[in-house]
Amino acid sequence: MRFLFFLIPFIFAANHNYGQYLNPYNSDSYMGGGLGINWINGAPHYSFRMFPEFSISKVGIGLDLRIDFTSDGRIRSENFNEFSDYLSMIRYVRYGQKHDPLYIRLGALDYATLGHGSVLYLYNNSPSLDSRKTGLAFDADFNEYGFESVYGNFGSSGLIGGRIYLRPLKFTSLTEIPIIGSIEIGATLVTDTDENAGITSGMFVDSLFVATRKESNPTVVGFDFGLPVLRSDLADLEFYVEYAKIINFGGGASIGALFGFKGFSLLKLHARIERRFNGNKYIPSYFNALYEIERFALQNDKKTFTSKLSALNRAKAGSGYFGELAGDWLGILKITGSFSKNDGMNDGILHLQAVFNSENFPYLFRAGYDKGGIGKLSDFFGADERSFVFAEAGYKFQRYFLFSVFYSWTFEPVRNRLNEIKGYKPQRRIEPRISFIYPIGNGN
Repeated sequence: MRFLFFLIPFIFAANHNYGQYLNPYNSDSYMGGGLGINWINGAPHYSFRMFPEFSISKVGIGLDLRIDFTSDGRIRSENFNEFSDYLSMIRYVRYGQKHDPLYIRLGALDYATLGHGSVLYLYNNSPSLDSRKTGLAFDADFNEYGFESVYGNFGSSGLIGGRIYLRPLKFTSLTEIPIIGSIEIGATLVTDTDENAGITSGMFVDSLFVATRKESNPTVVGFDFGLPVLRSDLADLEFYVEYAKIINFGGGASIGALFGFKGFSLLKLHARIERRFNGNKYIPSYFNALYEIERFALQNDKKTFTSKLSALNRAKAGSGYFGELAGDWLGILKITGSFSKNDGMNDGILHLQAVFNSENFPYLFRAGYDKGGIGKLSDFFGADERSFVFAEAGYKFQRYFLFSVFYSWTFEPVRNRLNEIKGYKPQRRIEPRISFIYPIGNGN
């Protein structure tokens, strides 16, 4: 797992989720704010934003105050209609970075992963700008052993899990032996305590959905073994094996390899390939980027629902593959992509991110795309109920001032008459915006 130190800068440097902003400066601390016109599902709103970030040593704080006004001057109701909306104005408070000896992050969890990701991979706890959640990531690495943990939502029951790992030869003199000295063994446990996570059957009564069958909520255990083969200033190589079991359902195994290249600070590359062997009623990386949407969703217009546990019951045994590629050119252009799919199934999952950002160039760009349910070539394209999309292109027309256009395809909560969230439906936003961004601590 030490190999993943190399991958983390790719993921986190490009880790702008759907509500963040372009920052044209290399400063980790800045004051930011902006105005815009925000079309939400075709309806115009006037938007006001404050998004300062502060970083002192290992401590970082990010705020995100967003207010949308309707065309008649009222505050949009979904901005502040539950306690979590107020809490989420503190976007994050963190200590350290992922894979530091100590890492703590409270707030939005954009792309959380445990281990190599066979149980939890790129999990996003806030798929909706209208129902942002506050979670926790807490990791510690004591060299010989350590742990990673995730808690999805302090506002209600939800996802909770962790991974513990051991480097057994670090306790002995064998730690100096190449290859075997850094062998790592890990165990993962993740469960979802949300009341809707176990629903597999139900009906509508007076427009209210009533669950008629609930199975045990999904709980996944996993075990992994990593063997670093090469460690150098130029390249890294690691092989790994994993096994995961969904309690009361099926299990599966995977074997994979990770390769990293560090080209003298000019170009960094990361590649990963994995072959998967799945049993009946098993879905690898069950808790993924789309999980909060897939867990349970009502389609009131059709009087139907979907749930991930129902999909799990239908999953058939077979093989699959997973691939990941990331690149960083001079810290200016960062691209990350991954794709997984089971042979002969329409269950492909695509993840793409790109960031172009330079203090010395007036144009900036960031984009991200997550898509599930891919079976054929045409499924790669087009946003639907299985997609997240965001893109922003900007131009620095004056010092500290940025004009940009932001587009997102995310989700808005579907509430029943008791104001309970019972799923999500797609939401499209288009926002031309003007932002003021003043860097702190870099001489400007």
